[in-house]
Amino acid sequence: MTDTVSRRSALRLLGGAIAVASAATTGLASPTHADAQARPEAEAGPRVEGLLARLTLDEKISLLHGATDPDPLGQAGYIPGVPRLGIPPLRLTDGPAGVRVTAHATALPAPVLLASAFDPDLARRYGRVVGREGRALGQDVLLSPMVNLIRTPYAGRNFETLSEDPLLAGDLVAAEIKGIQGEGLIATVKHFALNNQEKNRDSIDVRADEQTMHELELRGFEAAVGAGAGAVMGAYNKVNGTFACENKPLLTDILRGRWGFDGWVMTDWFAAHSTVAAITAGLDMEMPDGTYFGAPLKSAVQNGSVPERYVDRAVRRILGVMDRFGLLDGSVPPRPARDATAGAAVALEVAKAGATLLRNENRTLPLADGGSLAVIGPTGTLPFVSGGGSAHVVPDHADSPLTAIRARAGARTRVTYALGEDLFGKAIPASSLSPAFDSEGRHVEAGGTWQYDGSLTVAGTDEWTFVLHFDSAPAARPQVLLDGEELFPLAPGYGEYFSGGLVSTAPDGLSVRRRTLTLARGTHTLKITARGGDAGLLFRLRRITTATRAQDVAEAVGAARAARGAVLFAYEDATEGLDRDTLELPGNQAALIAAVTAANPRTTVVLNTSSATSMPWLAKTGAVLQMYYPGQEGAAATAAVLFGDCDPGGRLTQSFPVDDTHHPVAGDPLRYPGVNGVEQYSERIHVGYRWYDAEGVRPLYPFGHGLSYTSFSYGDVSARWTGLGLDVTFTVRNTGHRDGIAVPQIYVGRSPDLSIDQAVRVLGGYRRLALRRGEWRRVTVRVAARTLSSWDVKRHAWVLGTGRRSVWVGASSGDLRGRTSAEVGR
Repeated sequence: MTDTVSRRSALRLLGGAIAVASAATTGLASPTHADAQARPEAEAGPRVEGLLARLTLDEKISLLHGATDPDPLGQAGYIPGVPRLGIPPLRLTDGPAGVRVTAHATALPAPVLLASAFDPDLARRYGRVVGREGRALGQDVLLSPMVNLIRTPYAGRNFETLSEDPLLAGDLVAAEIKGIQGEGLIATVKHFALNNQEKNRDSIDVRADEQTMHELELRGFEAAVGAGAGAVMGAYNKVNGTFACENKPLLTDILRGRWGFDGWVMTDWFAAHSTVAAITAGLDMEMPDGTYFGAPLKSAVQNGSVPERYVDRAVRRILGVMDRFGLLDGSVPPRPARDATAGAAVALEVAKAGATLLRNENRTLPLADGGSLAVIGPTGTLPFVSGGGSAHVVPDHADSPLTAIRARAGARTRVTYALGEDLFGKAIPASSLSPAFDSEGRHVEAGGTWQYDGSLTVAGTDEWTFVLHFDSAPAARPQVLLDGEELFPLAPGYGEYFSGGLVSTAPDGLSVRRRTLTLARGTHTLKITARGGDAGLLFRLRRITTATRAQDVAEAVGAARAARGAVLFAYEDATEGLDRDTLELPGNQAALIAAVTAANPRTTVVLNTSSATSMPWLAKTGAVLQMYYPGQEGAAATAAVLFGDCDPGGRLTQSFPVDDTHHPVAGDPLRYPGVNGVEQYSERIHVGYRWYDAEGVRPLYPFGHGLSYTSFSYGDVSARWTGLGLDVTFTVRNTGHRDGIAVPQIYVGRSPDLSIDQAVRVLGGYRRLALRRGEWRRVTVRVAARTLSSWDVKRHAWVLGTGRRSVWVGASSGDLRGRTSAEVGR
């Protein structure tokens, strides 16, 4: 659990300074033996070479770009194949948390929740579920897993990835890939590289030095290659001045020359920017169409600007992977049937294992049987299955937490519910509209048009959130003009498709859009135009105001005050394509939590959030349980943890900052979100907990933090150098009165023999342990030589950090219980 690359890869990667500097604009190393332009691609075997010799140029090019699927199932992409030669088509599906097609699939917990279990074996079984279901649902390639590091807490896809720590991320991505591909589905690790934010992701130029890249972001991709990943997806952004999908130092020099990757590289969707530069740099496939690798590539070959050997190289790589998976000779196993029961069991296990208890005062948890319990919050009755964008899955089922809590609590416990925070609005009073109309369910017949030209009168200046519900395609939704301004304009680009996973759909299935603005007291013009189109249109127009919020909070306070305990579900809805603006919970939730905890100090806040959250309300809470986006079995898992049927087994894979001003990218726009199209990783290797240690800043909760319903002690720590790494041995004892989960973590300090920039300490290893009450176990964890090494930019190679190294064993990066030291390399 400390190093996931193969022995062969490790020997190659630690083998010494076999590289020279690349172009000055990149700052990346280019191995002298890896210049693909100077040598032909190695042959892929007789079957692939035989097919390659028989393919026409048009057929070759058809394998290098996406096309329209004649029999789609809502998957992300399609490659047509070459029927006359028996080359089958490829169907490519999103799937970070389950197979994303229009059919039902197991909606697994978000990858960040999986990672919180610190359990590579569980990651492998997670991958097996996705792998089996992908094949069962007619897919051949999975566009997952994502292994980009959590660098900024604002990144909209933090829930889709794993950790701020490269060792943990590498271990888990390698295990998941082995699970996916063990079922016969080709895995695609993404997004290569430095795609650590959504804001301006298609244009931002990410500048990072060589040491930072190799020690942090690249380690997860390296582990994926070591695990045999069939494909790599190039990122949208630029890396050191060059778009990632045409970046030769990344795609050829590092990926293939240094790591020995023999699969294919595809673009993220619409991430190609050129023909000649991209294919010569090492890109093999453009998705989802042929803007650059279709007709322009054929013309480039015909006019000599792209030698045909580059086309052959790309085709060889794709066919080589297909051959490895048995797709060319018919040896691929028959597609299995879905096993929804087995998938659900893994989804439940992952959600329980990753549930992370952040706070538990005065034994607020576990909840006692009997008495009364108030459940509060919109996500108490709305199953929060997944984030938005490519992570969305159509689940087999998804109960609400309220349903699961009532079922678990039984007849002896009186469970009440209060909304607390309105997501979907309340009807606009007819008395405020002139002329009056019913805004709660306007239906426009097919081919018809309904118009309203009137006014809205507001009694006092107030913040209004207008909420539009509609059942049409986004482009056909009603036009609503307030004082001449359109309230719900179409988002530019693909923004309409990245509008959230929860708040963009009403409970009855209608699409939802919101607009918040301050309305002055008085009368405002209101014009609505709604067209029925071909199928008719149903829409509603609602509002949320200070008065409606106050009413919701008052009802929640009353419910909490009348109950022995309260469970308040809070949310933050993240999606691909959008970053967060703040670490605070959206809407009126902070005020809601403050009011409810004041009324009942035995309040547990359950967080269904994508990433780190600031908690100005923390001190008044009884407990805080981080559940992220827990998948289709999330309600049952949450209830099980709340009532103590299982120990909360998760630990934070990212540091939680106190607020928006105390984290690694705070106050420096060049670090995030970038200035004039450029972003600088000026924190260098000090990402996440490394930055907090280096700067002496206390996070709200440190990396690795997570409480149990029992207690553990750590002792008798020793360490010795073996020649392959440090073997750290220690004792863990369950000192409490319940069975529980411990996740001891090993941290290693700096080498005194290296003048290279080093972190104060880094995660060296970990172990997930289930211990019965009173049980103790002697444990040995190896800290691999790679983790004890630093990247030397002068030698363009890993250098072992020799000398006496401090070693800590603890429950988190901020809770170090035992310490020793050992000589490394001697």
